[in-house]
Amino acid sequence: MRTLTFTLAFALVAVFVSPAPAQRPKPPASKVYPRGQYVVDHFFAEQVKQVSDACLTNLTTRAAWEKERPERRRQFFEMMGLWPLPAKTDLKATVTGTAEGDGFTVEKLHFQSRPGLYVTANFYLPKSRKPGEKLPAVLYVCGHGNVVEGGVSYGSKVKYQYHPAWFAKNGFACIVLDTNELAEIPGDHHGTYSRGMWWWQTRGYTPAGVELWNAIRALDYLETRPEVDPKRMGVTGRSGGGATSWWVAAADDRVEAAVTVAGIADLRAHLIEGELPPFKAGVISGHCDCMFPVNTYRWDFADVAALIAPRPLLLGNTDKDAIFPVAGYRRLAEKVRKVYALYGADEKFDLLEEKGPHEDTPELRRGINRWMFRWLKSDTTTALQDELPKPLAPKQLKVFGKLPEDAINPAIHETFVKAATHDLPASDAVLKEWWPNRRAELVKGLREQVFAGWPKSPCELHPIEAADVTVDAVRLRAVDCTSETGVELRLFVLTAAGLAKPAKIDAFVLDEPAWETAVRTLGGYFPDALLLDSKPAKDEAAFAEMKKSRLNGTAVALIVPRGIGPTKWADAGSFEDVQIRRRFPLIGQTLDGQRVWDVRRGIAALRTLPDLKTLPLKLMGKGEAAGLALFAGIFEPNIAELQLSELPPSHRTGPTFLNVAKVLEVPQAVALLGSRPVTIRTPKADAKAWEWPLRVQAATGGKGLTVKVGE
Repeated sequence: MRTLTFTLAFALVAVFVSPAPAQRPKPPASKVYPRGQYVVDHFFAEQVKQVSDACLTNLTTRAAWEKERPERRRQFFEMMGLWPLPAKTDLKATVTGTAEGDGFTVEKLHFQSRPGLYVTANFYLPKSRKPGEKLPAVLYVCGHGNVVEGGVSYGSKVKYQYHPAWFAKNGFACIVLDTNELAEIPGDHHGTYSRGMWWWQTRGYTPAGVELWNAIRALDYLETRPEVDPKRMGVTGRSGGGATSWWVAAADDRVEAAVTVAGIADLRAHLIEGELPPFKAGVISGHCDCMFPVNTYRWDFADVAALIAPRPLLLGNTDKDAIFPVAGYRRLAEKVRKVYALYGADEKFDLLEEKGPHEDTPELRRGINRWMFRWLKSDTTTALQDELPKPLAPKQLKVFGKLPEDAINPAIHETFVKAATHDLPASDAVLKEWWPNRRAELVKGLREQVFAGWPKSPCELHPIEAADVTVDAVRLRAVDCTSETGVELRLFVLTAAGLAKPAKIDAFVLDEPAWETAVRTLGGYFPDALLLDSKPAKDEAAFAEMKKSRLNGTAVALIVPRGIGPTKWADAGSFEDVQIRRRFPLIGQTLDGQRVWDVRRGIAALRTLPDLKTLPLKLMGKGEAAGLALFAGIFEPNIAELQLSELPPSHRTGPTFLNVAKVLEVPQAVALLGSRPVTIRTPKADAKAWEWPLRVQAATGGKGLTVKVGE
């Protein structure tokens, strides 16, 4: 590593944008994680307000919306993991058998929405159909209701069969789809809910995209059927199928009428405000991952409806539905009405609200059926029969006798959204010319796809020196600051007592294990400043070693991002912690992404201390905290040096940033640091990953990166 001459005059980043509030919010005392709960509550309340206030706000004229609509639809596809749109490959539709019902026939079939991605379905036709007659068609997408007997999965189509049977008896063709998770070939909807697959967020993957794509290809299949009038196709479903019907109506203009039942509420209901236990703090914990897009562009759910208008759309729900609260779908409906009003199509949208819990009630079914009769048959006079057909046995509706060996359904999350590739030019001369433009592209991708949820205008820091304590020749200062509205953080500065002007700053980004180490070292000496619930015993050996190794003319700063240490909100991996982490992508963020913002703001707060204002700063972290430090370094050029220990070589193992795998991997991020001194301490098993930035460095004449390999 070359020697760098440090510039000692750093300009303080201008963050004083918003006016100071009359009184700074005061978090509660740190007892049983209430300070962390304060951060959670206030942060998400503010974020949801921002998203909600922006929802359809600029939708003022039909002409303006029609101009904006193509880009909005592109954004929608992107957030569903479907941009660029995949090729529509051969469906290879196969009918494996038939069944006879009361007034209808059922074809048992499968098709491949992508090669190897099998969709099991039943296709219902009325026995009353006349030769050559083309029927209106309904795509029914199932919710979560798999039928399993004897260890054999028959799919959700069995539970929901009375819907397509009713449609067929009343003159419709109807195809009913199994969901990818609850099908004869099961996939997964619970990657972040219970599987710890946080890399779904880094890939920009949501199983909602799979369900949407399967539904789009089902419309393709319906168009191939001679019994179907392709100009009269509708979609409906309830619960998870209600959400999917919302997506497919927005994505595909072939849908002439849609009914979404018990599948949609607004963002406020999902993230901060439910109505019934146990979801009063938001209903997201009642939903698996298939219910949500990757909300890169920070939409509320009413934004999706703008892509459906002015085609007929009915929103159905019951008034005691714990996971789709009344206020949530009513607020959404009011915003949707404004979209339809732009088109002069008020009659084409309605809210159907009936009594009951999260169940399929006769009243809801009648509402669905009347809507389809009205808009697909132009019939508002026929008295509809509510009698449900006699159900068929699960075995009568099963598609496969033997499951196909080439099915990719169980692992579709691995391939559905492609990760970026990063092949370097073979020639160093070409690489040298290639890298500047490629670097600019990567930084742009990070800003637009990964960290778009960062505040556009940073709020005022409000730095307050909350404590200044000297014990055993060690001075500790605690500084409170505002990272973003609702996020009050505390950082710490350690110096030798009596040191007027440190020579440099060693700033450590802490994760929870590092915080616990800090507590063991410092807690017995500075319990109040560290906001500890109890005073631990003094570890004199650790304290003495810290003084000897770290405080020799150096200021040691501890930057503690949200959810760690003083703002811890739950035990890592607990149900509460998981559900909080799941909230972030619905506001276009991840927890780790906002922690990078916290690191940047922590550095800005350090620079408000007179004795630290112009000092060279080395930023350090270990494990996932090293990843936070790395990305802070990309966006903070005034960090003089970085030391990254056990930096994960892939975002698959952390840290988790939204969509980052579609832009770059960790080695490419390292290369973005340029010529600043960077030391990576890595185990031997990960050493090969760092060949990529080392090659870029060698080709471009840099000398800052050093990789130290351990055992």
